[in-house]
Amino acid sequence: MHMELLKSIRRRSFLSEVAYIILNIALAIMLLVLVLVVNVPWPALGLVLLSKWRIFAVRSRYWSANIRANMVDVIVGVSMVVLLYAASGAIVTQIGLTVLYIGWLLFLKPKSKRTYVAAQSFVGLVFGLAAIVQVSAGLPASVVVLASWLVGSAATRHILSVQHESHINFLSLLWGFVVAEIMWLAYHWTIGYEVGQSLMLAQVVVIIASLSFLAERVYVSHHKNGKIVSGEVMMPALLSLSIIGVVLFVFGGTATI
Repeated sequence: MHMELLKSIRRRSFLSEVAYIILNIALAIMLLVLVLVVNVPWPALGLVLLSKWRIFAVRSRYWSANIRANMVDVIVGVSMVVLLYAASGAIVTQIGLTVLYIGWLLFLKPKSKRTYVAAQSFVGLVFGLAAIVQVSAGLPASVVVLASWLVGSAATRHILSVQHESHINFLSLLWGFVVAEIMWLAYHWTIGYEVGQSLMLAQVVVIIASLSFLAERVYVSHHKNGKIVSGEVMMPALLSLSIIGVVLFVFGGTATI
């Protein structure tokens, strides 16, 4: 009887895993199909939001916590739709984005170790800001700044949530403000690099990502040792500053969005 029960549990677990994989692949493909067929982003954006129905499938007092916990995933999903739509006419680029989104859904998003959570935050930050820049030409500066602040704050909160940080609200809002400020400075003059057909990776996204990586390394060093240990942050600092130096002074005039 005991063995029968174990087999039944394993069977259900296996079937649940298969269903999870199929549904997530179907979600990514449906986003691509909707963008291709309808040729407007709104139905695909609606599908992304609809896929997060479980956020509200609990008592209302848990809604805010669920929204915060799922914010990075929502940002990645919405950003994918924006980038898919921006890449209209370049099917190879759109398929590449769809494969990346499947990878996010199946391999990165479910992980809970700190390294993976940091990677999730980084992906949310990069894709979120890349999507904002992609549509920024048709948006007021205030909307760009507000959206950038939201992405920066959500990504910061996501990584700090695994550190049991007591000042998580303050630090999340602070780094969100830094991200928004840099995006505001770059609003009127954005340099970009071609990534596939119809898409540009903005210089400001690379700069913010590099600074965010450095800030995370500095935070981890201080959190672990009670102070910033120079040996732990020296290499990240050199790497980040080198990347920023290269995009500013070597590729600074490649293209303008």
